[in-house]
Amino acid sequence: MPPGPAHASCSSSSCLGARILTSCLAALGAALLSACSTLPDSHRWGQDVGLPTWQRVGGAAWQAVKNPAFWAPLAAAGAMQIDNWDHRVSRWARSETPVFGSQSNAGDWSAYLRSASVVAGWASILLVPSGPIDEDWLIDKVQGSAVDIAAAESAIEFTSGLQRLAKRGRPNGYIYPSDTSMPSDHTATAAVYNAIAAQNVQLSGVTPSLQTAADFSLGALTVATGWARIEAAAHFPSDTMVGSAIGDFFANFLTKSFLAPANASDRRVAFASLPGGEELQVQIRF
Repeated sequence: MPPGPAHASCSSSSCLGARILTSCLAALGAALLSACSTLPDSHRWGQDVGLPTWQRVGGAAWQAVKNPAFWAPLAAAGAMQIDNWDHRVSRWARSETPVFGSQSNAGDWSAYLRSASVVAGWASILLVPSGPIDEDWLIDKVQGSAVDIAAAESAIEFTSGLQRLAKRGRPNGYIYPSDTSMPSDHTATAAVYNAIAAQNVQLSGVTPSLQTAADFSLGALTVATGWARIEAAAHFPSDTMVGSAIGDFFANFLTKSFLAPANASDRRVAFASLPGGEELQVQIRF
């Protein structure tokens, strides 16, 4: 007996999801594998982790806020409240399920896409240049990983806190817990790990074309996760947009505060030259 429409839709949506995952992870891998063995400033990733100055924290917060990946989803979420478009789009998406074919399939794919985002984040941590594999490599990887993990956990916990405060009901009303629709935790998790991966690609000093490909692919992975949650009737569109903004903010803020290389004046003080032309230096990290 030939498969019915539901089976055909499920098959086509599975192929689409597989293509999304393949293209995103391929772009990330190509970008990071093309980088040198160290960062553009000849430092190793994770080497410069330390307590930042208040000035640097403020600058990192401003850069995270002015990033379009933060403010654009928030603006769109606000616009969705006009004329009840938030509910209209939600009703259409969960009824038609144009991408994933069914609500159950969309729910499954939202979990797959979120997991793929986590994999992308950790792959970027392992592949970002930290020099030759030795004791220093391990120390730097641990330091850099601690920053990225802190960013991810901060975004996830902040999302959970907002859910408890907002107590917004889900579109279908029966996914437990039923009052945690705003914001979307799946989308926030995907966004923070994809933004971490994008930051690590940027720190690697890859070519602009590879950076653009990685940014686009990772952003598409976040959008796909959010849309899957909408088709699954688990969240309204604005819930996923706010979740995306939260994830992007924490990834960029903590990365730029603690992980991005500091200015040279913040790192070291050079002393007098030694016989033979060598220079004695003392390195101080703040």
